[in-house]
Amino acid sequence: MTYKVTLIPGDGTGPELVEATRRVIDATGVDIEWELMEAGSDVMDKYGTPLPEPVLESVRRNRIALKGPITTPIGTGFRSVNVALRHSLELYACLRPCKSYPGVRSRYSDIDLVLIRENSEDLYAGVEFDLGSPEAETIRSMSNGKIKNPSAISIKPISAEGSRKIIRFAFDYAVKNGRRKVTAVAKANIMKFTDGLFYRTAQEIAAEYPGIEYEEVLVDAMCMQLVQRPEAYDVIVTENLYGDILSDLCAGLVGGLGVAPGANLGYEAAVFEATHGSAPKYKGMNKVNPTAVLLSGKLMLEHMGELEAARRVEQAVAAVIAEGKYVTYDMKPDRNDPTAVGTSQMADAIIARL
Repeated sequence: MTYKVTLIPGDGTGPELVEATRRVIDATGVDIEWELMEAGSDVMDKYGTPLPEPVLESVRRNRIALKGPITTPIGTGFRSVNVALRHSLELYACLRPCKSYPGVRSRYSDIDLVLIRENSEDLYAGVEFDLGSPEAETIRSMSNGKIKNPSAISIKPISAEGSRKIIRFAFDYAVKNGRRKVTAVAKANIMKFTDGLFYRTAQEIAAEYPGIEYEEVLVDAMCMQLVQRPEAYDVIVTENLYGDILSDLCAGLVGGLGVAPGANLGYEAAVFEATHGSAPKYKGMNKVNPTAVLLSGKLMLEHMGELEAARRVEQAVAAVIAEGKYVTYDMKPDRNDPTAVGTSQMADAIIARL
């Protein structure tokens, strides 16, 4: 069977990471026809936007994409290509496994957590009003003095539908993957209506899955608990902002963003990408660690039903990391180790292990 997959190299170090991953996936023997599409800061002059419409059309048509990191401007400019992709394609679920691999330096071992983050709502929905805007003033006037004047304002929407979708996704994932427990994370003791709705919805859905243990942990306590006893958790489901923060924390438990894969999933499309950013200062240097994008490719193969190929990719990645010989500088005990290899050479070593 031939699969058609949209390939979005991104910008910064994205193209070299995606090329390394493409070569590894092709080496598994899975027959993929890659449809190359341009997005990111490098195409702004050409298209007037970092997310041209043909990119979205390609993902809608193929229903699956492998994407490299894309730079998000801080404070000004285009909000985020990643957020725009998720909203445009209705990729409501973000899947971020965090797993320990021998050879990756970390204070922890034997971590195997899965964080599932709602992608479309919460403060990341982008409902914001600037300082001094009529909308901000209207909202401030309705706050009974709780909002100072002047203020910029963001609105936090949490819907029953959005909560149901992401929480059911988490429980279905737990059942399908032999997981034992789902932990819902919010801050319902303070945000009683929005986060309270999230918890009430989770309680209703949990009752439909008697074989899966269910618990609730407040987000601040969850940060502490993950540092103190991460082994107590399995599948974590949470809202958009909390999920963004907790996914980085979980990545820190297993060695950092360089080994943290990700997937953004909806009913009609799926986009696979690493958790980390584009690291533009290393662009074109053949230096950065490809592991996170490679493991995102492994998630893509699983999504396609190519489970044996996915298993081989993960085993090959794990073997190269454990050996510690053909790895990038950040995976060496001494980051100045002259024996460190480049992105492409690490991919070569992984291919040799397939």
